[in-house]
Amino acid sequence: MSNRNNKAIVQQAITELLQQKDLTALDRYWGTPYIQHNPTLPDGVEVLKGLVPATQAFDVRRTLAEGDYVVTHSLATGWGPQPMVVFDIFRLQAGKMVEHWDVILPQAEKTVSGRTQLDGPTQIADTDQTAANKQKIQEFFDVILYGGQMDKITTYISPVTYHQHNPGVGDGLDGFGKAMADLAQAGLHMIYQKTHRLIAEGNFVFTHSEGEFAGKRVAFADLFRLDNGLIVEHWDVVQEIPVDAKNANGMF
Repeated sequence: MSNRNNKAIVQQAITELLQQKDLTALDRYWGTPYIQHNPTLPDGVEVLKGLVPATQAFDVRRTLAEGDYVVTHSLATGWGPQPMVVFDIFRLQAGKMVEHWDVILPQAEKTVSGRTQLDGPTQIADTDQTAANKQKIQEFFDVILYGGQMDKITTYISPVTYHQHNPGVGDGLDGFGKAMADLAQAGLHMIYQKTHRLIAEGNFVFTHSEGEFAGKRVAFADLFRLDNGLIVEHWDVVQEIPVDAKNANGMF
C-alpha cells in the first residue's frame, strides 16, 4: 500500500477515534493482534477505548510515511495536567494499524529559541530527495552522534539556518554547541546508543533511538527537516524508559 494511502488511514483513524469520539473506528482502522509498545498500555485494541474520554484534544501537526510505517507529531490535551507532545509510530498491514510505538513529553512552557515544540513547517516537499535525505541523517548519526567527529558538523547541519525546537537548545550551531557544553559541564551526558527506526519522506526524516540522558535510560524521537542536503530544523521528544511496563514488548 502506498505512503499516501497509509497516511490517509492513520489520519482518518485519529480523526474518528480521538477527535470525533467514535469507538467504532477501532473496528475499521485497527487490526488484531495489536502490538503495543507504550509502556503504560497492554497489548490489544480494547484498552484504547479508555483513552477516548480522557482526550480533550489531539492536534496532529505533521505526518510522514515510508513503506508500512506512519509517523505523526502531535499535541495531546487531557492526558495529564499539561498538554503532551507526542511522536507516534504506526506499522500498518493490509490497510490496518497492527503495531504502535510512541515517545511522549509534557509541553514546555518556555523554550530557549522562542519556538514551540510543534510550530514550524508542516508540508512535505522534495519527495525525489527522500533516499538522499535519509542517507544524510544516517551519516549524521554515524559520524556525529555515534562517532563524535564534531569538526564535521557543518557537513550535516546548515551553518546559516538551523531552527531548534528542543526547549533547552537555541537556534543555530552556536545554540547547539552551547547546549552541549552546558550539559557536559553539569555532568548531564546525552548518549545515543542505537537507532531502531529511520523513516523518511521528502525533506523530513524521523529517527527512533535509545540511549542515556542524565544517567537514565531514555527513548529519543527526533525529526529533522532538510534543505539542499543539510539539516535546517529539528524537533524532538525524550522520554525516560520505565522499569516496569504493562506489556512485554519494550519501547522499541
